[in-house]
Parts: sequence; C-alpha cells; structure tokens
Amino acid sequence: MKLFDVYPLYPIELVKAQGVTLWDKKGQAYTDLYGGHAVISIGHSHPYYVAKLTEQLQNIGFYSNSVIIPGQEKLAEKLGQLSGYPDYQLFLTNSGAESNENALKLASFHTGRKKVVAFKNAFHGRTAGAVAVTDNPNIVAPINDTSHVSFLPFNQIEGLEEGITEETAAVIVEGIQGVGGIQVAGTDFLKALRKRCDETGAQLILDSVQCGYGRSGKFFSHQYAGIQPDMMTTAKGMGNGFPMGGVLIAPHFKASYGLLGTTFGGNHMACAAGNAVLDVIKEENLIENAAKIGQYLMDQLSLFTSVKEVRGKGLMIGIEFEQAVGPIRDTLLFDHHIFCGYAGKHTLRLLPSLAIDQKVADQFLESLTQVLKA
Repeated sequence: MKLFDVYPLYPIELVKAQGVTLWDKKGQAYTDLYGGHAVISIGHSHPYYVAKLTEQLQNIGFYSNSVIIPGQEKLAEKLGQLSGYPDYQLFLTNSGAESNENALKLASFHTGRKKVVAFKNAFHGRTAGAVAVTDNPNIVAPINDTSHVSFLPFNQIEGLEEGITEETAAVIVEGIQGVGGIQVAGTDFLKALRKRCDETGAQLILDSVQCGYGRSGKFFSHQYAGIQPDMMTTAKGMGNGFPMGGVLIAPHFKASYGLLGTTFGGNHMACAAGNAVLDVIKEENLIENAAKIGQYLMDQLSLFTSVKEVRGKGLMIGIEFEQAVGPIRDTLLFDHHIFCGYAGKHTLRLLPSLAIDQKVADQFLESLTQVLKA
C-alpha cells in the first residue's frame, strides 16, 4: 500500500526538535518560524510538557468520556481563567474542524435555524460542515451541502444588516484570517457583527483555531475589539502538537446528554498536553512575549522597501510582497534553513512558537535581508 498522494513534500525528514530548532536526519539544523501551521505554541519538546505527557502515559493513556477524566475539569478551569472567560463552558474535540463542526451544530440546535453567514477567503476546515463555510470551491465536494451558507465581504460593515437576518443560525468568522492572507478583523467590523447578531438572535462564532491561544498578543485576537462571542473554537496551539481542540460556549447554551459527543476528544493524554501548555503559557508569560516580539518583528519588517505590506497581530504575521513569495520561502528554507509558511502567492506567513526571543527574530530579519538582496 502507498500513501494517498495529497501533500506536496519537501525533501526533508525531521528527526528531532527542541525549542525553536529542528534537525533533519542528516544533522542539519533549521529554525522553525512556522510551528507546523501554528501548532507549536510553547516550543518543541518543552521539558515540562514532555514530563507531564510521560507521567500521564505511564499511568493511563486513554479511556472514553464515559468515565471521569480529572484533567478535563482542570483544563476548563485553567482555560477559563487565563482566557478571561471563566463563566463559559468547554467542549473538547480533536481538531479545529471538529470544533467548528460542533459550534455550528450547537448554534443550529439553539436557534432552530439552518442558515449560516461566513466571509470571503475564510478557511474553517475540510469536514462537511466546516468546508461548507470555507470559501474555497476547490475543496468543496458535490456531497458537501452549501445551500444554507452565504459569504459576505470580510471586514465590510455595509451589507451585514441585509446578510444577517432572523433566519441566520450562526455567523462564523476568523479573528485573523490565516489561509486568507493574515487579514485582521477590524474592531468596528467585529462590533458590528456582535450588534447585528444580538438584533437577530444569530450566534456569533469566533474561529480562533489559528489566531487564539495567545498568538495575537492577547489570549484571543477578538479581545482587541472588546467583544464577547457566543462561541470560540480552538485547536492548533492548544496541545503543542498533541491533537486536541475545543469549543468555548457561552452560559446561555444549555447542555443535555447526547447533544454533542466525541470518542477521542478530551482524553487523558490530550488533557495532560493541554494543561501543560496553559501552565507554560502562564508561567513563562508567553502571551506578553508574543505581543512584544511580534511588534518588534512587524516594526522592523515595515522598514523593508521591498515589502508591500505587513499584517497581523503578535506572532501571527503576514509579509506581502509584489513578487511571488514561493522563491523567497524556498531560499529561506534551503539556503538559510528557516521554516516559514505562505498564504496565497504573495504573502509569507510567520507562525512561530510564542517563546521565540529577539535573537531569533534578528536572525530571521538578517536572512530575509540577504534573500531580498540576492
């Protein structure tokens, strides 16, 4: 049997990781400024994280949600306090797509409605409900029903009144669009969404899968706008590499047995990972560090004459160029041994660990300078 060939692969086999450094099987070291799609939040192989997962695995690795899993309640309490949402409820999942699926389902249960409003260039996942609200027809199969979804212009207040009505079950929006090019949802836009949802009874879902967990310099990027969504979805940095996700659910939603469910979500190992991540974020002040180093990077990048625009918040940064960014990214990887990402043809995407320091930032800036001069 062969693997289903759906991923274009770099000819690199990574065998070790520590902090912000990766090593391939030949011993070549790389600086990781992408974190495997924003997954690595506290750094690779953080010793506290490794110890907590090892300890948990030596005790019990898995049992289902039919028994008490103490790590779940610990995680909910820590997450509520650190995020600023102590009165919300937590449903644990395995991924961002699963989180968005359950948030959409819960909004539909709560309102008795079907229609959903999403936004241009959105990405919310590849499963049936999540892909239906993703603005990319190339990954929407004929079986994926999209008849209930309408897409409005991102960051545009005009048209919200007509687009969001008493028939709308949910409005789902990324606080910062990742795949869409690191486009930050504006304060006025988010406030207008909150107001219109309040007027119509539609439930506001903030997809914080990539822009959450401290990456923006606040726990959730929408907190810059001072609004409270009805639900927030998380994943990626939540487990620092261990698959997990969650939905933060406002108090007005009522739970009942069987309403939502998952086999692997919130398992013993996932909770050990999730609790360790929150402990490290708090103890090492990583949200503050993301804000500081992110602002430093954005300030320095804005001085590059060949950079068209710098967008983002904290350590979720998009660097837009006039030229195609593929050759820049590849030169950074193969000549300077720095992992970066991209969003579209012209935007370089940085999603490093929240623990990077100014020395790492300066090394990247020097390498980018050399690449752009070549």
